[in-house]
Amino acid sequence: MSELLNTFAAQRGEIMQSLGEHLLLSMEALLLACLIAVPLGMMLAHTKRAGEVVFQITSIVQTIPSLALLALLIPFVGIGTAPALIALTAYGVMPIYQNTYSALRNLDPNLEEAADAFGLSRWRKLTRLELPLAWPMILSGISISLVMIIGTATLAAMIGAGGLGTYIMLGIQQNNNSYLLIGAGLSALLTLAMSALLKFMSSSKKHFGYVAVFLTVLALAAGVWQGGQLFVSKDETVVIAGKLGSEPDILINMYKDLIEKDNPEVKVTLKNNFGGTSFLFNALKTRKIDIYPEFTGTVLQGLAKKPAATPHDPAKAYQLAKKLLAKEDQLTYLKPMKYQNGYGLAVKQAFAEKYHLRKLSDLREHNAILTAAFDPDFASQQDGYLGLKKAYGLAFKIKTMEPALRYKAIASGKVNLVDGYTTDPEIKQYGLTFLTDDRKFFPPYQGAPLMREDFSKKHPGVVKSLNKLAGKITEADMQEMNYQVSVKHQSASKVARAYLLKHGLL
Repeated sequence: MSELLNTFAAQRGEIMQSLGEHLLLSMEALLLACLIAVPLGMMLAHTKRAGEVVFQITSIVQTIPSLALLALLIPFVGIGTAPALIALTAYGVMPIYQNTYSALRNLDPNLEEAADAFGLSRWRKLTRLELPLAWPMILSGISISLVMIIGTATLAAMIGAGGLGTYIMLGIQQNNNSYLLIGAGLSALLTLAMSALLKFMSSSKKHFGYVAVFLTVLALAAGVWQGGQLFVSKDETVVIAGKLGSEPDILINMYKDLIEKDNPEVKVTLKNNFGGTSFLFNALKTRKIDIYPEFTGTVLQGLAKKPAATPHDPAKAYQLAKKLLAKEDQLTYLKPMKYQNGYGLAVKQAFAEKYHLRKLSDLREHNAILTAAFDPDFASQQDGYLGLKKAYGLAFKIKTMEPALRYKAIASGKVNLVDGYTTDPEIKQYGLTFLTDDRKFFPPYQGAPLMREDFSKKHPGVVKSLNKLAGKITEADMQEMNYQVSVKHQSASKVARAYLLKHGLL
């Protein structure tokens, strides 16, 4: 509980922003679903065949896994809010349509005949008789849709739409229960609050009117404010995104501070925890974002269309990555920072001292006593353990587990060797030490800002600002900053700014 409260206090601004994103996305999807489903149910309630066909179509949409639907939409509408809003709306339609259609279709026939006998028009019959009687069931469908939308909206973080899902993903990635509780807990509280609001609206016409007027005024105020911002602000906006985790978050905050200090006319918008490598790379090429930090090893082994052998010399690896990005995708890769965030094998410091382990080649003499916990990708890749054991003659026992869990395993003594990235904060947290890659097996992973060529030519001032980080930040520096954010739960923006001030970059 203490850790949870500390995390909330340290990141309350970011948490409230995620909550706002989640609420806005969910309410927009629910409103669109209502605008589609309720009129559709009203039109088809007296047309059985067409009504059943539409019901079957909406039911089929429900059977499509949410992640699959999001992935299917990306080629057509890109990443970010648009595909998330479309998918959530599609999921929200079925329960509202089903309840509207069923409620109107199953009204007492005697009441319908009485309304016809009194000569009520179709519109007056609908508004004075049918809808009031059907309203409780329609509201029940809206409530079901609301719960589904808010829950499914957590997946929007995987395609850069933000929301509370960001904290759930970070919690899983870092084995951080505080993040998991924040993401899942606030999502549950949001569902309860909105369900209570719907119940309050349905209790009387007066309450319905009050809430409807309040939400309308709020929506108009938000629209006017956003529109006013577009007309008032004369600053150019640069969008910088980062992958999941503390390190990309720290880097993009450094980018923001440097750019805004040197270029007062530029306003930087950050999209932290925006998604995985492929999402960011595609977002950059499709102009959804302008800059993000990428690593040389990732470019050469995952992004290049025609992968080449990765040089072990960091300078040569960077030059090759820069050349391929420019040739294949018309992207500019700025000068890299000093540190490398590459693979490595780590042991406890006491274990290293006991068995005189300093470099990876020392492990060969202790195969019999070693038990390793490896990330599933590392365990099955040629640039991971499969190639490593051939290069060093290794043959110890291995267990595969999720990245955060492997550190828990070595801390509790269940294993004595783990794979990891050289800037992981858990190295300091659990008193581990990396063994030297004395045969230079692992490729270099130096980070640098990546942007489109046309953007770099149009913004020489931005390029100049970001190049201040070239050759800066050691592995020890980044490991310490990651530790402050991931373990001590400090704000990434404060940690980034403190480094820049300390080293005279601001």
